[in-house]
Parts: sequence; structure tokens; C-alpha cells
Amino acid sequence: MSPVQIVVIVVVVIAVALVAAGVVMAARRRSLRSQFGPEYDRLVAERDDRRAAERELRERVRRHAQLDLRPLSEESRARYEADWEEIQARFVDTPVEAVDAADKLLSRLIAERGYPTGDFDELTAHLSVEHARTLQRYRDAREVGRRTADGEVDTERLRQALVHFRALFADLLGGSSAGQASERRPAAPTVR
Repeated sequence: MSPVQIVVIVVVVIAVALVAAGVVMAARRRSLRSQFGPEYDRLVAERDDRRAAERELRERVRRHAQLDLRPLSEESRARYEADWEEIQARFVDTPVEAVDAADKLLSRLIAERGYPTGDFDELTAHLSVEHARTLQRYRDAREVGRRTADGEVDTERLRQALVHFRALFADLLGGSSAGQASERRPAAPTVR
């Protein structure tokens, strides 16, 4: 074989390897985008480095696999659904308290399912693996709940927070009847 042929073969092998690596990276990216949805975009924008964000998402999947997540019993599911309906009914007269109660109920549900609840960032990282589509809504609802202490939130924002909490609540219940039954819009408070 001539030196020219060897160089051509080496160049072709390198080109094929680069194309294969590109295909593998594109498939990984598509898989992560599909799994994490809006959380993928949020993290890429936050990190300003797509590869670092993708590494973090893969690490989330690895850590999530180590969790001991548990399904809810039918009794527990029914209790959560009844508690949610009661919170929604309370919204009419006490919207701030209802939003606070929804946050606490969701926290209990998260803990019962087996997610670690100590650190909010760690919790949202774990939730993002299976519940990425409703995660930003959860963050938004928590922010509204935090701002209620300052009296900065009107009833419409409280209603929206309750709707946001409900999205993750229904997702964690696994598409149960609470998810469909609670699609009713919480009523605005009555003026007396």
C-alpha cells in the first residue's frame, strides 16, 4: 500500500468515526429533550453550555434510578384525592390558606412516593426525571406561595398557583381521577 492510500484510509476512518460520534450525540440529545422537555431547555439556558447541561441531566437520571420510589395504595390515593377536593372547595373563602394547604399536601405526597424532600433543588432535580413537563408549574406555584407572606399576590395569581400545584399533584397520582375531576377551575372568592 502506498503512503497516499494509507492517508486516504486513515482520513476515511476518522471521518466515519466523527460522523458516528455525531449521530450518537444527536440521539442522546433527542432522548434527553424528549424525556426532560421544557426542563432540558431551561437547564441549557441556565448553564450556557449544552454539554454541561446534558451531563447534569444524565446524572439526574442516574441518581433518580437509586431512589426507592413507591406507588400509592388505593386507600392512600383516595385520601389524597379527597384532601385535594377539600382544598379546592376552601379556595373560595380562603385562597391563601388553600394554596398553602395544596403545597403541604403535595409535599406529603412527594414524600410518600419516596422522593427526598430536604433540599428543594435536589427535589426538583429528582422530580424532573419523570415529571419534567409539570415541574416549572410547580416552581411557579411555590414562588406564588412564598410571595403570599408579603401580601403581594392577588386572587387570580393564587388561583393559578393552585392550578399549577394540581398539575404536579395529578402527575404524581398517575393520571388518577383527581387529575380529571379537578380540572374544574377553582371559583373566585365571593364578595360579601
